Amino acid sequence: MTAIRRVQPHEAATAADIHRRAGALIPGYDTSLHTWPEYVSFYQDTVLMQGPVWGVYDGDSLRGHIALRSNWIDHLYVDPAVHGHGFGSLLVGHAKSMHRQLWLYTFQANVRARAFYERHGFRVEELTDGARNEENLPDMTYHWMADDMRDRNNSGVPIPTDSGQR
Repeated sequence: MTAIRRVQPHEAATAADIHRRAGALIPGYDTSLHTWPEYVSFYQDTVLMQGPVWGVYDGDSLRGHIALRSNWIDHLYVDPAVHGHGFGSLLVGHAKSMHRQLWLYTFQANVRARAFYERHGFRVEELTDGARNEENLPDMTYHWMADDMRDRNNSGVPIPTDSGQR
């Protein structure tokens, strides 16, 4: 049975392992920048402490996770053994159910992730040269907003419309 629930602190190593293995598939992403203990510490001391981290579980097995901070998807990783099985879609759908707008960063070279986000209604907002990330890989910002917000500007403030009523 598939379920979504909060990732617990004792699952930090499992989440870090999914991050590291999925990250290794991203062209140019060097997972050796950090040691295994650094990955685990990052999840224990940072990711799980900064905001909710939701996991998608197949029975008792964590198959992927999404870390949210405010209206940002901070991390979204799915176990490479189950890519294409809908776990990432479940996580994005869960995040969308809790937010009216979402932003995220991904590497420009991560073509698979880009196609995934675009299928889920995210639109490119910004391209950068990679100076803002430790990998120095060109990245991009994606933005998604709920359908009923399409009549708003970038600040989220409603755009005035002439309804004919004064």
